[in-house]
Amino acid sequence: MSTAPKSQILNFAEMVGYQEGSVVSRQITKAEAGNVTLFAFDKDQGLSEHTAPYDALVHILEGEAEVTISGQPYHLKEGNAIIMPANEPHALRAIQKFKMLLTMIRA
Repeated sequence: MSTAPKSQILNFAEMVGYQEGSVVSRQITKAEAGNVTLFAFDKDQGLSEHTAPYDALVHILEGEAEVTISGQPYHLKEGNAIIMPANEPHALRAIQKFKMLLTMIRA
């Protein structure tokens, strides 16, 4: 998987497109310390509940999503962000089509 070009201005919302009935992802950068990935979720699409061994920052670029962390739902809109703590179950669902930037920190 290729990553985004370095030393260039990036418009994240334009770097990943919606696909009907799907979740689309594009890795921006990957390093030993973590990675950054863009996602585009079509309406009613999501990621089922899972855990990760690292904290993850979700930043909503456009649209609306429900992020559930340890059973607690959070309604996020464009410009909102939330940290999903390591080892806590979490899930995401598109209330409407949305794009997000996911930053995983391996520390």
